[in-house]
Amino acid sequence: MKTFLGGILKINQFMQAVAALFLTFIIFLTTADVVLRIFGYPVPGAVEIIAICGGVVVGFTIPITSWMKGHIAVDFVLNALPEKAKNTIEVVTRCVAIGLFLMIGWNSVKIGQEFFQGKEVSGTIELPLYPITFALAGCFFMLSLVLFCDILKIVGGSNE
Repeated sequence: MKTFLGGILKINQFMQAVAALFLTFIIFLTTADVVLRIFGYPVPGAVEIIAICGGVVVGFTIPITSWMKGHIAVDFVLNALPEKAKNTIEVVTRCVAIGLFLMIGWNSVKIGQEFFQGKEVSGTIELPLYPITFALAGCFFMLSLVLFCDILKIVGGSNE
């Protein structure tokens, strides 16, 4: 099981690195656009590119954030419960979340297929939208896998 969890962690770290690259690109593009606007030469489609890259940054960082338990949690009620009850509630909530994110991922795949078949592109610079949609679907599936790993950790007694 440690090998499986380690593999999932490595994938999440890779996704985090991709998000960092996109964030760095956003910073440089924004800076270039602002500086070039001073001289009357804005970067065409900069706002559109930044919005798409922002979606990638958010999507690719959600699984690692969940892995590290970096989301805000209000658990003062859970802390008052016995360990077994707390673990049961955490497993149930993760099962519900897995179902939710699997549905979101599946629907994202369907939307990506529609974008691909309809040759849907962004408004200004006409970037195809389906690769981003499929990438975000992958992020939702990875988040479901991370939540499943949480269940394995809880059942295995190492709920870290």
